[in-house]
Amino acid sequence: MTTEGLGRRPFIATYIVTNQAYGTLYTGVTANLFARVAQHREGLIPGFTRTHGLNRLVWFERNERIVVAIAREKSVKHFRRDWKINLIERENRAWRDLYDDFL
Repeated sequence: MTTEGLGRRPFIATYIVTNQAYGTLYTGVTANLFARVAQHREGLIPGFTRTHGLNRLVWFERNERIVVAIAREKSVKHFRRDWKINLIERENRAWRDLYDDFL
């Protein structure tokens, strides 16, 4: 999970956003991670993420095919919260907002 060299170029990803470290988690999938997280940050998407202020990208996994990303999203959603926290902390122990790396 590195953003090095990715810039703002569109790519397919499964991702997790939150409102704070150890806060509410949302797992999603997109064909353009940079644009999708920008939508979350600006509160443009009605529903769960806007209601809970989920605007901090804390984990993502790049995929080459959308069907693989969707399968991964379903897999991640299936696991319990503690598993997701471990997933995040394996690569982002400080719960940094990874979106900042795209700027």
